[in-house]
Amino acid sequence: MSWFSAELGPKRLALLHDLVPNAMTVALLRNPNNAEQAGQPAELQEAARTLGLQLLVLNVTTPNEIDTAFATVVQERIGALIVAGDSFLWNRREQIMALAAQHAVPAIYGDREMAGPGGLMSYGNSSVDAYRRAGIYTARILKGEKPADLPVDQATRFELVINLKTARTLGLQIPDKLLALADEVIE
Repeated sequence: MSWFSAELGPKRLALLHDLVPNAMTVALLRNPNNAEQAGQPAELQEAARTLGLQLLVLNVTTPNEIDTAFATVVQERIGALIVAGDSFLWNRREQIMALAAQHAVPAIYGDREMAGPGGLMSYGNSSVDAYRRAGIYTARILKGEKPADLPVDQATRFELVINLKTARTLGLQIPDKLLALADEVIE
């Protein structure tokens, strides 16, 4: 199954730019040990250039490096943050969301579960749809199909979730355009 997590980076950047158009520098918080994310910085650099933005890549592999990355965000006056989809970053989500809130940094995440408990917004695959598709594949395998004969399943449903409470805390007004695109708005 393909989740398209890294490939959605340019779309996340565009959504973040729509929300915070005055942010001229955006940071990407990523785990360089994640092979799936290897091409993401180059894709995002190109997307940033197209939007007239600068992109700063912050590589983190430990909790202390996350703290250091946020110190860099503050020192460099980074206007917004993209958090890459990664299991290490997922496991450190509370730390990341707390630091984003503490330093008033608008951030977009790849997992909808991060928008609910305090993240500003997320854009990524529908987890419910992905689990449904995984169940279908599991049923096919249990009925005798060989996994090697099954095609790669690619995500087709993506969701934008916006947390208005977090936006208010950050002093952000969500543009009507983004609200109209949102699959879910958390009040």
